[in-house]
Amino acid sequence: MNSPELNIDNFSNLEGAELLTTTIPIAPEGFKSGFVAIVGRPNVGKSTLMNHLIGQKIAITSPVAQTTRNRLRGILTTPQAQIIFVDTPGIHKPHHELGKVLVQNAKTAIKSVDLVLFIVDSSVDAGTGDRFIFDILKRMNTPVVLGLNKVDLQPNNCQFIDDSYADLIADTNWSTVKFSATTGMGTDKLQQVLTDKLESGPYYYPPDLVTDQPERFIMAELIREQILLHTRQEIPHSVAITIEKIEETPKITKVNAAINIERSSQKGIIIGKKGAMLKTIGSASREQIQKLIAGKVHLELFVKVEPKWRQSRLRLAEFGYQVEE
Repeated sequence: MNSPELNIDNFSNLEGAELLTTTIPIAPEGFKSGFVAIVGRPNVGKSTLMNHLIGQKIAITSPVAQTTRNRLRGILTTPQAQIIFVDTPGIHKPHHELGKVLVQNAKTAIKSVDLVLFIVDSSVDAGTGDRFIFDILKRMNTPVVLGLNKVDLQPNNCQFIDDSYADLIADTNWSTVKFSATTGMGTDKLQQVLTDKLESGPYYYPPDLVTDQPERFIMAELIREQILLHTRQEIPHSVAITIEKIEETPKITKVNAAINIERSSQKGIIIGKKGAMLKTIGSASREQIQKLIAGKVHLELFVKVEPKWRQSRLRLAEFGYQVEE
C-alpha cells in the first residue's frame, strides 16, 4: 500500500532559481524523532560534533571561542529516527549587544526542544562556566544528556576530571556519555542514547536533507570561518558576512560577498600586504564553498567598515542576528 506524502518547499538560495519540491514520507511504526539542542561553553566542540554526526560540514569550527552565532539546525536521519540538532552559541557572559542576542537565543533554544545535549570539555575538570550552564538547565523541565567531549585529550590520571562532572550532576537523573567529536570515539553510543530518549514521532524533514538553512547562509559562514582561522585574535568577532549576489551558470557559480568589520584598522588586517590576506581568505573560502555546492565557484570578496555594528540592534538584524522568540 502506498503511503501518502506531504509536499514542502525546499528553499533555494540562488537568484532566479525555482523552488524545489520534495516530499516527506510517513514514518514507520516505532520511528522516533525530535529536536535536540546542543549547548555548552564556547569552544567545547558543539559544531564539530554536529558536523561529525551529520556526516557533512554545515557548521563552522574554529580555535576561537564563540564561533557559532546562529541557531543552526543539522538533520540526522537513520532507519530508526530523525534527530534535528540545534547548534547554539556558547553560553557566556555577554559583553555587547551581539553577545546578549546570542545568549538569549541559546536559552530560547533550550526551552523549545525535546532534549538537551550539554557538552563539556572532559580534558579539564568542571569550571564555573559549566556550573553556570548547569544551573540554567536544572531550572528547566527539558531532559538532559551530559556529553563529555574530548576524551582523546584526557590525561592518564583523569579520574578527578570525571568525578568533578559526576559531582556536578549528582542530584539529577541525567545520562552521561563520553566521546570525542574529533576522532569519532564513542559517538555511536551517544547517537543511540539520544535516539532512546526521544519519543515516537514523524519525519519533520525529507530523509536526505541535512540542514534547514539555505546555501547562501552556509556560504557566508564558511567565509567567516576562514577569516577566524587566518586572522585569529586580530579580528576575533567583529566581522559579519553578507552574500550580496549569487549568479549561477551551467559551468560556474559566481558569488559576491561583503566582509563587514567595525574599524578601519581591521580593514588593513583583512586585506593584508598587497591584498595577500584577502587572497588567502578568498582562496580557502572558495574551496569550502565548492565542496558545499559540488561545483566550480568564482568568489569575489570586498571589505566594508560598519562602525559598532555589534552594538546596534538595527545592524544586527540586517546581518541576520535577531532575538528569537
